[in-house]
Amino acid sequence: MDIGLRKISTFIEETIVEGGKPAERPITSVVVAAVLRNPWTGQGFVENLRPEILRVAPVLGAEMTRRLVALMPAGRIQAYGKAASVGVNGEIEHASALIHTLRFGNMFREAAQGTTFLSFTNTRNAPGALLALPMIHKTETGKRAHFLTANFQVPDAPGPDELLVAIGASDGSRAHPRIGDRFLDMEEMEAEKAGAR
Repeated sequence: MDIGLRKISTFIEETIVEGGKPAERPITSVVVAAVLRNPWTGQGFVENLRPEILRVAPVLGAEMTRRLVALMPAGRIQAYGKAASVGVNGEIEHASALIHTLRFGNMFREAAQGTTFLSFTNTRNAPGALLALPMIHKTETGKRAHFLTANFQVPDAPGPDELLVAIGASDGSRAHPRIGDRFLDMEEMEAEKAGAR
């Protein structure tokens, strides 16, 4: 099926040293980014986005997921996320439409053996903008060590009438996490409340 796909870019980053201190092991992140024609381009304000969501999102999700798990299988994935950016002629709702549907996100979540929501960004950008793809732990939302961001850019995308859609994963946390999980904060704050009574 033709979904207007123009290109797919893949980014792999290995963090070996952070803060001047070597990581216990290299931490790898992978981003797969697809650039495609905005299916709502030239139509003015479209009230019902659903027909194009149903046509494009499952095909796009399947292809991007296949590529990412080929590079980082589910057993290695610890954190994941997604991002979408629309070109200047489109609406941010167009970017949101393709990633905020279970027909896209569930493919990646299930392939990664995750249970948490996919952290996300949806923005409007000119070609070559630096994009941020946030990630969280795939099964524990409060695990702050896995609050990560993959930065990437595609020099010629998104064009004015294009969408850039990306998924990302990491096989570890930040190299030297030491701020504690939100669960620790919750316990401490509950104890403080109890002590103030």
